[in-house]
Amino acid sequence: MKEIGSQNGIISGTRENSLYNALWVAQALLRKGSAKTADKRMLLFTNEDDPFGNIKGATKIDMTRTTLQRAKDAQDLGISIELLPLSQPDEEFNVSLFFADLIGLEGDDLAQFLPSVGEKLEDMKDQLRKRMFTKRIVRKIAFSIANGLSIELNTYALIRPTIPGAITWLDSVSNRPLKAERSFICSDTGALVQEPLKRYQPYKNENIKISVEELSEIKRISTGHLRLLGFKPLSCLKDYHNLRPSTFIFPSDEEVFGSTCIFITLHRSMLRLERFAVAFYGSSSHPQLVALIAQKEIISHGGQVEPPGMHMIYLPYSEDIRHVEELYSDSNGAAPKATDDQIEKATALMKRIDLKDFSVCQFSNPALQRHYAVLQALALEEPDIPETIDETLPDEEGMARPGVVSAVEEFKLSVYGDNYDEEKELAGNGKASEASKKRKAIADNAVKESANYDWDDLADNGKLKDLTVVELKYYLTAHSLPVTGKKEALISRILTHMGK
Repeated sequence: MKEIGSQNGIISGTRENSLYNALWVAQALLRKGSAKTADKRMLLFTNEDDPFGNIKGATKIDMTRTTLQRAKDAQDLGISIELLPLSQPDEEFNVSLFFADLIGLEGDDLAQFLPSVGEKLEDMKDQLRKRMFTKRIVRKIAFSIANGLSIELNTYALIRPTIPGAITWLDSVSNRPLKAERSFICSDTGALVQEPLKRYQPYKNENIKISVEELSEIKRISTGHLRLLGFKPLSCLKDYHNLRPSTFIFPSDEEVFGSTCIFITLHRSMLRLERFAVAFYGSSSHPQLVALIAQKEIISHGGQVEPPGMHMIYLPYSEDIRHVEELYSDSNGAAPKATDDQIEKATALMKRIDLKDFSVCQFSNPALQRHYAVLQALALEEPDIPETIDETLPDEEGMARPGVVSAVEEFKLSVYGDNYDEEKELAGNGKASEASKKRKAIADNAVKESANYDWDDLADNGKLKDLTVVELKYYLTAHSLPVTGKKEALISRILTHMGK
């Protein structure tokens, strides 16, 4: 009885009700905790659409009644019950026999139940190959407000790109991680250099020796902490200043007692005066100015939507900003502006193709999905690699709807007019033509150079790491793959594309 599957269905001739017992045990386990702070669910996986099919007469009616009552008691306590039916071969799961009454399905919900459950199972399977990150502290920093006054802050990463894990090179025999070691050899004697290397800087015909500690001290511009410089009105902060995801900061009294009180005072004053703080932050290699914007706490009927705190926005340098008016102005120095009709047609188009309740969590990274599918196939020794669906591709069926097509045509007509020839325009555009020719030349050269390598042999023998980054990019460019990232990422991308 301790093994899963040892009790299959209801035993004929007995009143042993395993489904009733399962509901009772699950309800007892979920009794603790408030329904306001926890989401309590029971998931029923079954391929038996009638759990009391072997029982007849009054016994079946009584067992059905008590099981449905037990399910209703659990739902009254705030515990939801979800059914995930698993159809048997050549036999469709009939929800109407029993489980429709258990989970409360009727009408259109009953007709759409099985198709929606199929999509839910596929989504659950895809979720297994997603890297889920919990809300955890990235690092602790000190916030220096004035001379002798500093508080402790915790920083949280809000949205960051998800990338494959780092590649670990293993020994082909022992399968243990390899450790890289480096030795320096004297060019004059050929002996190993045992003493630590010394650096020097020529100055007035003399070599000034500099230790590693002195060199790091010279390069250190920032201590890595946050230092307040002043305050400015919120109107001075523009949307285009936010070039990368912000960092959320929150006070902590763990090491510096009183940090929360000072932070709350500063937070309330910034909200009341509509100011943001300008601070200096960054490492010795990348110092920069940041803007601290206070965020109000937002509460709805379901609870807290946004917590109180501050967003740290990394401000750009002056050369990071390019003004559109300067790039696209005409000979008179004036930038072209859209007419009211063009704005109206563009607004109608945006409304037609607007994604309702959009969230970045709805779409998975196809490259990562492929990467983890290959890892799964290798780990489980599966003969075939699971197919991954690219959810980022355009919805051609949705874009072909008459309303969307009409909105696109009206927008093109408003912007380009009746006699616009797209192919002729592209051919006559010198800049576009030159750029496309340059890209085509780079792609053709990459295809030609890539043909000189036996990529399958290099991948099978682990010799991709011996190639240079330029050589690795030949393969990626020839197969229209991204060429960004470090050398390990390029090798991983090549192996994933080759299915190795």
